[in-house]
Formats: sequence, C-alpha cells, structure tokens
Amino acid sequence: MPSVRWNRFAKSIAALCAVGLAACSKQPAVQPAPPVPVTVAPVVHGSAPNVVTASGTVEPMQTASVAAQVSGLVTSVAFREGDMVRRGQVLFRVDPRPYAATFAQAQAARARDQAQAASAHRDADRYAALVKNDYVTKSQADGQSATAAALAATVNADRAAIQKARLDLDNTVIRAPISGRTGRLLVHEGNLVQGSPAQPLVVINQLDPILVRFDLPAAEFPDVQRYSRAGTLPVHVVPMDGGVDTVRGRLTFIDNAIDTTTGTLELKGQFANASGQLWAGQFVQVSLQLDVQPDALLIPATAVQTGQHGPYVFVVGANGRAAMRNIATGQTIGSAIVVTNGLTAGERVVTDGQSRLGPGTQVRIAGEANPQRIAAETTP
Repeated sequence: MPSVRWNRFAKSIAALCAVGLAACSKQPAVQPAPPVPVTVAPVVHGSAPNVVTASGTVEPMQTASVAAQVSGLVTSVAFREGDMVRRGQVLFRVDPRPYAATFAQAQAARARDQAQAASAHRDADRYAALVKNDYVTKSQADGQSATAAALAATVNADRAAIQKARLDLDNTVIRAPISGRTGRLLVHEGNLVQGSPAQPLVVINQLDPILVRFDLPAAEFPDVQRYSRAGTLPVHVVPMDGGVDTVRGRLTFIDNAIDTTTGTLELKGQFANASGQLWAGQFVQVSLQLDVQPDALLIPATAVQTGQHGPYVFVVGANGRAAMRNIATGQTIGSAIVVTNGLTAGERVVTDGQSRLGPGTQVRIAGEANPQRIAAETTP
C-alpha cells in the first residue's frame, strides 16, 4: 500500500511540474512601437531669386553745409533744429544795415559818375567839332575824349560795385540750398558769424530719396556687370537693428574701379524714403538681386539636417514610414531653401520631429505646412 501511495504522489508532482514548465515557456507578446508624431511640408515649385548679400551704410542723397557769405550779427533763426526744410526756405537773417548802406553808397556813386561822364562826353563832342576849325588844338580834343572815356569806365565800375553790394545785401538772408532735414544748430540768434565756408551754421541732409552704400567682393563683379546690362537690378535692405520691414530700391551706381587694398567693389542703391524708414549713418543688411529662377524646388529650411555625408531630409512615403534622403541644396531664401538634387515636387519632408526618426520609422502626421505660403515667402 505505501508504494502505491508513493507512486500516486510522484505522478501528481510530475504533472504539476509539467504544467509549471509549460506556463514558464510562454513568452509575452511584443507590442509594436507607436507612430512618431511629425510635422511635414510638401516639396513645391517656386521662384528663387539669385541674390548676393553684403553689409551697407545709409547715406544722404545730398549733404549741404550752410555757411554765411557775409559777416555780421545773426538777427533771426527761422527754423528749429531737426526741421524738414525746402529748397529756398529762409533759415537765417544777418543784420542787413551795413550792407544796405554800402548798397546805397554804391548807387549814389554811380549817379555822380554818370553825371560827370555825361558832361565829359558832351565836352568831348564840342572839342571834336572845334578842332576841325582849329579853334582848339588836337591835343586838347584828345585829352577831353580821354576824360570822357575814363569817366565812362568809372560808371561801369560803379555798376559792378552795385552788383557786389546788392549780392552782399541779398546774402544777409540765408536760404536752404537743398530740401532735407536740418541737423544740430551751430549758431544762434545774437551770434556773430564770418563770411566763411569753414564756419557752417547748420548741415542739411537730403533723406528722400536716400542712398545705401555697400561693397561686394571683386569675384561678384562679373555677375553684377552681366546682369546689370539687362536692366536695373533691385536692391533690398533690412536695418540691422530691426524695427522696420524690408525696404526695396534699385541699383544706381557701380564704381569704376575695384579697390586693390580690400579687393572689393563699391555700389550704391537708391530708395524712396518718404516715411523715414532709413536714416543716414544706419547699418543695413543688403540683398542685391541678380536674377530669378522661376521654377525652383523649395522646402522649409527646418527640414534640412546635416550628417556625415552632407545635408539630408526625412521623406514620408505613402506607407506612412520615414526614409532618409541625401540632398543637394542651394541658397536660403527667407525661411525656405532651394533643393537642387534629391527630391521631386509633391514629396513630403519632415520639418519637426526628426530627432526621433530613423529609416523605416512609422510616423503620424501631426501637421502640414501650406505649400502656397512656402512659395509666397520666396516671391521677390
């Protein structure tokens, strides 16, 4: 009997072990990784301007240092410093009384000399008639004729003196030689000024239109010269300190020599500036547009990653999986970049979420950029 019980007990233990081993041999099911959420953008066709960039400086179209032409006491200042003034507008008045007196004196001297010259001319005519009848000698007649000529020359000198006196009197009113904005006032009412260009009273800058001067490397000169022959090249500037939008103008000047010291060529662009967006002395970022590629492939610049083999992007296929694609890129235009090789129009590239991707990763598209917006950002 005991052996029978033992056999039954052993069989029960063996059955339990078999069940336990079977349970241990079952592996848990592997759950697939959830799709990675990404944002994508389409590869679109758009215009790609060919531009060269440089740093530039804003400078006035014209600058005039207003100086007194006559010496005297400033009796009035007819503007406030910083005002916009028009060409011909009265700016200063210098005490005119000394010059008015000189002008009157010159007029009186001319009247006196004209009377003397007229009398001498009549005497000369009489002497010329008398010499024919030998009533006077020829020497006397010649002397009277010389006196008449000398007095006529004196009258001409008086006319010149009157012109000079009139000019000096007119110059006591100092007018703006150009239209523009005045700078700091350098003299005030009651100051004594000298008639010298070395002592400016105020400086006027013409700010509308306005110029931007910039330098390009000499290597860019052949392209600038070639494209400028076809027409006026557009120039865009953005102030480096921000605050205003892009200002558009046109190229108006290419220097006639390359600076051998710096290896650069100086150019200037002209800009309408009625609203005062640009200011003399301001530093700006300049973009000179040479031409436009009308049908370039464009993607957002945020889609481009850099690896050991150069730039690449993740492309989302029809199966919803990401594939890594090496590409060749061109210039950056705003927030977009030109793709010269590796992509075709209509493909979708990942613009956000690349850090969690690998070849073949299943993705879930969380958002897609508007292709019209990408193309619009590159429109010149």
